[in-house]
Amino acid sequence: MKNIQRTLILGASIVALAGCGADEIVSPGSTGDIIINNPTPTPTPTPTATGGATVTAAAGCPTIASTGGLTDLGTIDGTPTGDYRVCELPTTFNADDNLPFVSGLLYQITGRVNVGTDQGFSSTGTDVTVSIEPGVILFAQGESFFVVNRGNTIESNGTETMPIIWTSRDNVLGIATDASDAQWGGVVLLGRAPVSDCSDGTFNTAAAPNANPTCQQQLEGTSVVTPFGGTDSADSSGSFTFNQIRFSGFELQQSNELQSLTTGGVGSGTVISNLMSFNSSDDGVEFFGGSVNVKNLAVIGASDDSLDVDTGAQANVETVVVAQRTNTGDSIIELDSPGGEQGTPGTALPQTVLQINNATFLQRSSSSGQAVRARGGAAIGLTNTVIDVDTADDVCIRIDEQITLDAIVGIDSVVCDGVTRPVRGSGPSDADVQAVVDAGTNNNLMAMLTLTSSFVNGANENAVTAFDATARSTFFSNIGFIGAEDDAIADNFGDWTCNSSILDFGSASGACTSLPVN
Repeated sequence: MKNIQRTLILGASIVALAGCGADEIVSPGSTGDIIINNPTPTPTPTPTATGGATVTAAAGCPTIASTGGLTDLGTIDGTPTGDYRVCELPTTFNADDNLPFVSGLLYQITGRVNVGTDQGFSSTGTDVTVSIEPGVILFAQGESFFVVNRGNTIESNGTETMPIIWTSRDNVLGIATDASDAQWGGVVLLGRAPVSDCSDGTFNTAAAPNANPTCQQQLEGTSVVTPFGGTDSADSSGSFTFNQIRFSGFELQQSNELQSLTTGGVGSGTVISNLMSFNSSDDGVEFFGGSVNVKNLAVIGASDDSLDVDTGAQANVETVVVAQRTNTGDSIIELDSPGGEQGTPGTALPQTVLQINNATFLQRSSSSGQAVRARGGAAIGLTNTVIDVDTADDVCIRIDEQITLDAIVGIDSVVCDGVTRPVRGSGPSDADVQAVVDAGTNNNLMAMLTLTSSFVNGANENAVTAFDATARSTFFSNIGFIGAEDDAIADNFGDWTCNSSILDFGSASGACTSLPVN
């Protein structure tokens, strides 16, 4: 787990970006400066046109209600997918606003872009809501990132055929590759649900459950104090459906990155579904506290953990496909309860709980030793899951400390092609961990897998009796098979995803290294 100080430090590094004017914007990962003037120049380097349909730059920027509105930065011409009008978002949305889809128009995130301002630990209701229409493309570079502050909401709802894309400037220019990452910050959603790491150093425990009635955490290192957390486990930060977040995780300092999607204290009233993280240089997604429910999640090519869950999060995730790159990536799941990295006692409440139902994990990283790792007394529930490890020496499930073993919710209908050491205990023995696996139903961590199209079930996977996970969480469905897909990619991961050499979804929206032409 990357602690909050490490993961979310933004600090004065944003000032460096602010020093670049609208006429000279350095694009991380590219070979030089990209010049934007009005009237429009040709970007440098000039991408090679790919032929076929392209878009034509929109005539101008839409009108919005927030102070300052959208800033017209001119156009980017000659990209592989056409010409685009660039409309820069305001620093803060301070009124309800809508970002419409306009063909040939891109929205630029510069520095930190806020939805509203923090409304406080005990606030109720919603101050500012920003809506984003299907098909919208937002891009950024460097330290730039987008944050929905506590007490405000986002309605970022794409569709199956017109997902909303959050990406990098290099991706717009057509110079990002399947190996690119760390090209901009990412998306942060904050809310008023409980967290376990209290920024003032007083924690709630079983012995003293009300020791800190206003426990909250902060995104430390930001130039503006940014708290999250509260007492409303059902709080809503809005709706985030059919979104792709590409090439995120810009390194602010060594080992200080954002992930594609970061949530802090987000409540169960928040809708997150059909989300794709592509080539995040840190975790694919990370949940700090809150009560988070996610359905239809694809994490492709994350450079650290694919799913990182900690700080007292109560998380349910259903229908998940994860595929690592071969040369980067740590665990597919890293699960922690408070464990002392920031002086937080392991007994702090709430205890982290992560339940996964219907997942297929493709562990491919040569730098990863285990697919699933739980520690610090966090509680894991794993049902109807297929784990494909990379080598005979890789571990399917690792459990650190006896308290974590004791906290396991259940492991049922889980198969993995482990060979040398399918389970690992650190604290408890391997045999202790295996005994818990054996106590579940229909588990086989030394199975012969027959996956097709990389992650679609074959005969062996479809022969495994599925577990009815509705007994574990009302968020779950009784899907009737194990894994993310039993027969066809398009069932759950269709045209709202993008294709790459890491995992090809057969999506009509095209390659992750390009933009859809709408």
